[in-house]
Amino acid sequence: MNLIDYLRISLIDRCNFRCQYCMPEGAELDYILQPDLLTAEEILALLQGVFIPLGFRKFRLTGGEPLLRPGVVDLVEAIAHLPETHDLALTTNGFLLPEMAQDLYDAGLRRLNISLDSLNSANFDKIIGNGGKSRWKRVWAGIQKAYEVGFSPLKLNVVVIPGVNEGEVLDLAALSCDRPWHIRFIEFMPIGNPELFGERAWIPSEELRQQIRAQWGLEASQVQGNGPADVFRIPGAQGTVGFISQMSECFCDRCNRMRLSADGWLRPCLLNETGQLNLKTALRDGVSWTVLQEQVRALILIKPEINFKLRDSGTEDGSYHRTMSQIGG
Repeated sequence: MNLIDYLRISLIDRCNFRCQYCMPEGAELDYILQPDLLTAEEILALLQGVFIPLGFRKFRLTGGEPLLRPGVVDLVEAIAHLPETHDLALTTNGFLLPEMAQDLYDAGLRRLNISLDSLNSANFDKIIGNGGKSRWKRVWAGIQKAYEVGFSPLKLNVVVIPGVNEGEVLDLAALSCDRPWHIRFIEFMPIGNPELFGERAWIPSEELRQQIRAQWGLEASQVQGNGPADVFRIPGAQGTVGFISQMSECFCDRCNRMRLSADGWLRPCLLNETGQLNLKTALRDGVSWTVLQEQVRALILIKPEINFKLRDSGTEDGSYHRTMSQIGG
């Protein structure tokens, strides 16, 4: 069985963007009320009382947009300084990084994934669904600030959407040539966006690799991350290009992660809603650490059966009840 040692922790389900692949524009979402969010103290308690004793050593903070969470810098510092923390990362849309990058770095964070789905401001605004207020320059400034502060590796996440940004693949890949940046191309997923998920809703990673290979060549990279990306390098490039191919190239057998939502649900598979545990309620009801550890351990043991390999029936009715922003990505 694969070692499960990586926990993605959603801090908040709200976001200041409305990206069409995550929180489609116009969708009516029931946001988690403040009393129903895990508190910072509860997150730390679950890490020290359940997850670390079970062998979890790698943590990623997600959302929504995690930088909207009040006290996020203090929480970063607390997790970063746990003796058992081997790796701590954060995924962000980058909009708040111009002001926050230095504080996050000083708190002990070293790794960032920043969403950058387009280098064209008009296209970018279309994707993030922000009502016409251009935000590309600010996100780009956030990326530059993070690089200046010293975040390494700095990863840029690109969700490739047919007919929207597929024509920018080469331009985005080129960012890895003269900067030590790691570009990650992610196949579009059918979560919270069924109206966008038609016959060609995602582009197989191999098609993207063929484009890049034809332009520059492409070689295997020695750089590997904690996740499922297949990593390559353009010859002579300082950075890498990676491909997360959850739709076309199943990587369930090497999945090492579980997800904790902002309201305390532990989910063993992003694309399957089976087997979730409500850790927040159990924690607030005073369930012992021993019992909680046993419940999570049992879920880990059946994770290989839950891992969603068929790509067409992750739920009983064929639709997902939470958007990506609500799950925590």
